[in-house]
Amino acid sequence: MSLVAIVGRPNVGKSTLFNRLVGMRQAIVDGTAGVTRDRHYGKCEWCGSVFSVVDTGGYTSNSDDVFESEIRKQVKIAVNEADAVLFLVEAGTGVTDFDDEIADLLRRSGKPVLLVVNKVDTSEKRFDSYQFYSLGLGDPVCISSANGSGTGDMLDELVKLLPSVSEDGENEKHIARIAIVGRPNAGKSSLTNALIGEERNIVTPVAGTTRDSIESYYNKFGHEMMLVDTAGLRKKNKVSEDLEFYSVMRAIRAIEHADVCILMLDATYGMEQQDMSVFNLILKNKKGCVIAVNKWDLIEKHSNTMKEYTAAILRKTAPFSDVPVVFTSVTNKQRILDVLDRAAEVYENYSKRIPTSELNEIMLAEIENCPPPSVKGKFVKIKFITQLPTPCPSFAFFCNLPQYVNEAYKRFLENRLRKHFDFCGCPIQIFMRRK
Repeated sequence: MSLVAIVGRPNVGKSTLFNRLVGMRQAIVDGTAGVTRDRHYGKCEWCGSVFSVVDTGGYTSNSDDVFESEIRKQVKIAVNEADAVLFLVEAGTGVTDFDDEIADLLRRSGKPVLLVVNKVDTSEKRFDSYQFYSLGLGDPVCISSANGSGTGDMLDELVKLLPSVSEDGENEKHIARIAIVGRPNAGKSSLTNALIGEERNIVTPVAGTTRDSIESYYNKFGHEMMLVDTAGLRKKNKVSEDLEFYSVMRAIRAIEHADVCILMLDATYGMEQQDMSVFNLILKNKKGCVIAVNKWDLIEKHSNTMKEYTAAILRKTAPFSDVPVVFTSVTNKQRILDVLDRAAEVYENYSKRIPTSELNEIMLAEIENCPPPSVKGKFVKIKFITQLPTPCPSFAFFCNLPQYVNEAYKRFLENRLRKHFDFCGCPIQIFMRRK
């Protein structure tokens, strides 16, 4: 599939155009310059042609932004891997030094470039577009990414620059979505970069570096999945800026759309209240979970440190204690593949389907050995069990008096299911239905 990169200086409307092309509010848009930092991918379809679009951060130099050099590096990577480039400039401001610098970069790249003049909201502003001929990148196309005018003509011109790829009727199989979540500065972006083997996401010691939820396709070592790096989740009373509020909402949405979540903990802090809040959010959304304890190299260890640390974590996650815990050091690349292996196993458990005959044969024997306790002299008789067609493991137990089955017995049934069918890392739903 062809790839189109959207580049330009800060605040010219790259993320607004990206959202319009992919058809959803996928990238955070704000009046503040420099909101986008990482590369952000999406898919666009126009007249039978399907291509990927990548949003980039605003290209600057000699500014006070501590992320400037990292953003420039991300922009250059996006240009190098793109098949065509949308160079966005702003009608009202005219040609700036940054525009000249980006134009020079694009000319040297040798990639097909479509010069797009944004914020042309009126016919008078169309006259401002002629000054952009000085950039030497051909005829500019006038659009307004905010209201969509001119974007159809722009896409017509863009499709001509791409290699001839039309939408083929390939049946795309479902790829596991693995969201990496946790508090700020736990090492989420570092883990993504280490697994992919390139500087896909910007990493700095500054908490809150990642703002959007960044998706990366991973296909190595027998694993094919979509890794989603998210913004750090902080306590509500500590979220003051609008930008951080949007980042948190994107992270929560990433959990909702994921199959499995990797909860990153900082080993020097342990599992604190905010980590428990994120863990409960994962359980509430019925997603698979792997706990990755990062920065393990900073902990002073003895023979039972790992065992004691695991026990302390599982005490806090109880009653859901059937969750894998992996100790890793991303900077030393220690056991990072173990994290991915556990996530793949949890996804396999998450999407597991048990045949009804096998389920009844095993579970009815367990129920016969330990039947539900009687209530007010009435006995509950469970006759039939089936797995429901839901994304997460859910089971319906058909009986004569479902209202008399208490939570303790439901937990017993869950534990028996875990013992016989291995649902490690997955929350299980038990429903009692009247026969």
